[in-house]
Formats: sequence, C-alpha cells, structure tokens
Amino acid sequence: MGKNKIRPLAVTGIMSGLSFVLMVLEFPLPFIMPSFIQFDFSELPALITSFSLGPLWGVAVCLIKNLLHLSLSKTSGVGELANFLIGASFCFVSGLFYKIKKNRKGALLGCIIGALVMSIISFPINFFITYPFYFNFMPKETVINMYNSIFPYVDTLPKALIIFNLPFTFWKGIIDSLICFIIYKKISPIIKQKH
Repeated sequence: MGKNKIRPLAVTGIMSGLSFVLMVLEFPLPFIMPSFIQFDFSELPALITSFSLGPLWGVAVCLIKNLLHLSLSKTSGVGELANFLIGASFCFVSGLFYKIKKNRKGALLGCIIGALVMSIISFPINFFITYPFYFNFMPKETVINMYNSIFPYVDTLPKALIIFNLPFTFWKGIIDSLICFIIYKKISPIIKQKH
C-alpha cells in the first residue's frame, strides 16, 4: 500500500473511533423532542473528514461508526442503518460542494445544502424504515401521543416527521457545521500533513 493511502486510512480510523464515542454520548432534548430521540455530535468527525480528505472518506467514517455501534444496538441494526444513510447524505453532499469550490463560501453552501438534503432524506428513511421497526415494540398511537404531548397539532406520523424530525435533523447538521467551521482551520493542517 502506498504511503499516500496510509495517512487517509489512519485519519479515517481515528475519526471513526471519535465519531463512535460521540454517538454513544447522545442526550435527550426534553420539551423539544420525544424522549426516544437523542441528540449527538457524531457526524462532526465525518464532516471534518469530508472536508479534509474528500466526501467518500467522510461516508466511510459514517459507515465505520455505525458498524462499531452495532455491538450496542437496541434496534437490531435498523437505527444504525438509518443513521448511516442520513449522516452519509449530509457528509457526502457537504464534502462534494467543498471539493468543487474549496473556499469558505463553498464550505458554507455545502453545509447548508447538506443539512437540507439530510433533513429531507430523513423523512422517507424514518417513515419507511425506522418507525415501522419501532412500532413492533411501541404502538404507533403511543409514539404519536409522545409528539402530541409536546405539540397538540401532531396527530399523524407524517406530521410528526415534518414538524419535529425534519427541523431537528436540519439543525443538527447546522450545529455540526458551525463547530466544524470553528475548529477546522486549527486541525486541518494536522489531518492533511504529508510528512
């Protein structure tokens, strides 16, 4: 294996481990989201990797993070599959835009569009994959009632996903992007170091 591949592989491995740790350190957002939905910063290392090495490396971080998390899965891998598809869409789109336009404007545009894509993609993934699995363990009415207790207008799953999950996913991407913007310039020379 050439030396030019060793560093990206090493960085991807480190970032995947960090991403996994951040995924484990999830926390609830009471009064904003139902208790079964947790917030974490696990896409942040993948986003940094997408910017520094390229979008496919960022997707690799999302994949490895979720493969590692399978050992702790409470959803028989369904949650990890959904997390991978949603997170990978964000990191790939953001990294691709930055690869095309390597400046702050390209990074900013990439992050905003990436967050939008991630939130839109979360709807079919949650509607067709994640929630049908959850309904095997928690009745659909119970899930809807958890949303309804926060915002009474919510009485169907599509409404719950549009009113709660889409904005939640979008802002999760934006928060990760803001942190990335703050720390990226400080750590990118270390990640990209050739010698």
